[in-house]
Amino acid sequence: MTSSAYTVPYLPTGSVYGPAEMDALTRLLQSGAKLSCGPERDAFEQEFAAYAGVDHALSLTNATIALELATYLLDLQPGDEVIAATQTYQANVTPLLALPVKVRFCDIDPNSLNISPDALAGLVNDRTKAIYLVHHGGMPADMEPILKIAAENNLTIVEDCAHALGTKYHGRTPGTFGHLGCWSFQSYKNISTLGEGGMLTLSNPEWAERVGRVRSIEPDARFTSRAQLALGDYTLPADGIERHEKNSYAEDCVELRHPGTNSTLSEPAAAVGRVQLRNLDAFVARRRAIAERLDAGLKEIPGIRVQTREAGIESSHHLYTCFLDSSTGIDRDAFIKRLDEQGIHIQLRYFPIHLLPEWRQRGNGLGECPVAERIWFHEQINLPIYPQLEDWQVDFMVETVARTMGDFSR
Repeated sequence: MTSSAYTVPYLPTGSVYGPAEMDALTRLLQSGAKLSCGPERDAFEQEFAAYAGVDHALSLTNATIALELATYLLDLQPGDEVIAATQTYQANVTPLLALPVKVRFCDIDPNSLNISPDALAGLVNDRTKAIYLVHHGGMPADMEPILKIAAENNLTIVEDCAHALGTKYHGRTPGTFGHLGCWSFQSYKNISTLGEGGMLTLSNPEWAERVGRVRSIEPDARFTSRAQLALGDYTLPADGIERHEKNSYAEDCVELRHPGTNSTLSEPAAAVGRVQLRNLDAFVARRRAIAERLDAGLKEIPGIRVQTREAGIESSHHLYTCFLDSSTGIDRDAFIKRLDEQGIHIQLRYFPIHLLPEWRQRGNGLGECPVAERIWFHEQINLPIYPQLEDWQVDFMVETVARTMGDFSR
């Protein structure tokens, strides 16, 4: 079925573009200003840092690059171990595939789908160096016990905040609990910078300075001053002409840690990101209203379980997840296929990473995270959610789930 044939399609855009974004682009393009490494990027970073409550925010081309640079900063060595969430997008741990480290995937809480603190505690040993966690679907991970475990074992926390724009955990924004926060502005996310974009947030000034160099294709290296400002018989002419010689005449490199990469966010993307950030609260408020309407209807259907949120927990509702009670004996795959056939575009998020072939090749496999496996293969349902949904479409989803449950229960 094509997307246009669905009564409730799963749109490839998670936010709304309007006249303000168009105006920002028009002003920038007509100004004649440079379109890379300019004031729009700097302003977007400052505004995002203020929003998140962090000292440093560095914009990047996507969240995968943010995770790669976060991993680089950890300086993991052969034999080190990392604990990671299993139910998230593969980019969360893709950088670790290139390193000779052991990744222990952590089982999940069956309500939030985030790392289970109890399971986490059982995986820590004297080789553990870091925790990679995600705030799945915008539901914040239970940070209080996770922080306690990390502090007791001197572990670095990398927060994957790709789903967490607009999330609050007891008044605080994700990305401020751990040491590094990785954000996404990809097309499906709660705000987007023209389809792709990311941010790395942190409070360590040394790390921020190093990332600032690396993303601008400068090496992260240690240099020493040269005795003479010359290269053999060649000296730098004092004519003011740009020659891209950088520090060639003045310094020697004695240690190269990272060669650098060109991964900064463009000016047009940043200009749109600034507008989107100002609209984030409205986008999330609409998502919250949709989620509450779905919750109210679905929780009345026997055999359907909705996610619960304790006091102080505010989800950004990047995803809407509910569950088919396995005690019904209904096959989940048959159930969601019927929903799809009746006009609800179903896409499930996310397949447990420890079962991907590249991770099975590294020794991971079935039985490693039994709760995640049970939820994924037997219970999890994702329904479309985005600000453009209309109330009648939300009601259609509730009515269709109820009707389908009735058909399977006969």
